[in-house]
Amino acid sequence: MPEQPEDPQQPDREQAFLAAYDSSEYPKPSVTVDLVVCTVIDTDLKLLLIRRGNPPDQGKLALPGGFLDVGPTPEDQGESLDEAAARELQEETGLPDGTSFLEQLYTFGDPGRDPRMRVITVAYYALVRPDLAPLVRAGDDAAEAGWHSISELDLDDGDRHFAFDHARIIRTALSRIRGKLDYSPIAFRLVPPTFTMAELRAVHEAIKGTTYDPSNFRRRFRRMVADGIICTAPGKRSAGRGRPAQVYRFDLEKAVDWYG
Repeated sequence: MPEQPEDPQQPDREQAFLAAYDSSEYPKPSVTVDLVVCTVIDTDLKLLLIRRGNPPDQGKLALPGGFLDVGPTPEDQGESLDEAAARELQEETGLPDGTSFLEQLYTFGDPGRDPRMRVITVAYYALVRPDLAPLVRAGDDAAEAGWHSISELDLDDGDRHFAFDHARIIRTALSRIRGKLDYSPIAFRLVPPTFTMAELRAVHEAIKGTTYDPSNFRRRFRRMVADGIICTAPGKRSAGRGRPAQVYRFDLEKAVDWYG
């Protein structure tokens, strides 16, 4: 197809159109980001939840999150979704930026999901290492906040226990995390910087909610060691009775290539 010749008056027409554009003619739903923040503590998959201190859904459990910061002018349109998620994660946990894995999950925008107005939320999930989990301090806008065991949450009766559609968001995040366990290095985001084979297996079992055969897991682990995904680290760690176990670390760059 031949290129369309440049129109020297196009920039002027563009500016004139934008100057005359009336954005009030179109409806404006609000946008939020919600965070499904997970960790594994004592072989238990846990979720960071707040209890809403104000209506709507006062007293119900909810995900941490907040509204997207929107700028006042077309030239200053505010923050990106990823910037909002990173900001909310830092504000809601107190952890330094970049210390936790953060990835966009899904967009939830059904009418009526928020009784105040039309609100579309972009959900993210974040994975916090267990050595950082005790450092988490909640933000100031909740009546209560803390880690909750996934196994003790009634996600099937979400309307009774959770604010908005947050039970659905949690179920979606859990399905995504469990699905990625076998084809991505996601489990390494939930172990300390150095870990034992038993600790890595415990993370897999906590996420999947099932027991892994120790022999099969050991073979897979040794294959990852042979391929350089997992490397021996100095020292050993004791986990109660028995001989202290060798500790390891993982090579993220090689892991990404290994999982393909």
